[in-house]
Amino acid sequence: MQGKRGLVVGVANDRSYATAIAERLLAHGAECLFTHLPGEKMERRVRSAITELGVENPWIAPLDAGSDGDLDAVFARIAKEFGTIDFLVHSIAFADKEWLQDGRFAGTPRQVFTQAMDISAYTYAAMANRAAPLMSRGGSMVAMSYYGAEKAVPGYNVMGVAKAALEATTRYLAMELGPKAIRVNVISGGPLRTMSAMAVGGFSEILGWVEKKAPLRRNISGGEVGDTALWLLSDLGSGVTGQTIYVDAGYSIVGL
Repeated sequence: MQGKRGLVVGVANDRSYATAIAERLLAHGAECLFTHLPGEKMERRVRSAITELGVENPWIAPLDAGSDGDLDAVFARIAKEFGTIDFLVHSIAFADKEWLQDGRFAGTPRQVFTQAMDISAYTYAAMANRAAPLMSRGGSMVAMSYYGAEKAVPGYNVMGVAKAALEATTRYLAMELGPKAIRVNVISGGPLRTMSAMAVGGFSEILGWVEKKAPLRRNISGGEVGDTALWLLSDLGSGVTGQTIYVDAGYSIVGL
């Protein structure tokens, strides 16, 4: 990744998938730019996680991904200060945790449903649309999904629907941006104790079930997702686009 620069969206704390991905990218020579949710508290939290990765004076910008104005401002600033980028990491999702409980899908309010789709899926397309013009040398993008996009997982509910949309978005982006030498993929990571995952009802039971049933008989680490993202974002993944790559200790192949 020497000589490559890109934007990492989604660092929330030291346990985030985005943090694990950034750690691997930085270790292999990449220059990472970061965003944080608006507000001093969130900025402090994100800066702390980035500092632990050994980055001094990180490039960091506030971003409410649900705001077109914020998205425009972040990418305009990158264009002005750097001109080009080589990769994009989209590691954000949101759904009201009140509706991430077993038996609470059918009644999901319209606003909760549309917000989950907006933040978890649409924003990948919105960021890709703004990042692509900055990838004049080609580039690579990666987002984060979960097996609940493909199969019904108790409590995952509207987030599963949003992640299914994210995976479909990946395929359409890959088809459109491929002629520009831009690759677009998504990683379906196994369950990990992140802030967003803990909002899903029964999450601890999911961890226990994966450990019992996955072929490797364990859950994954954030670093394993980071390694896969490193491969996809580097030239080693030059022939891969439009794919959902499973990093889940093999759980997604199991029938029972």
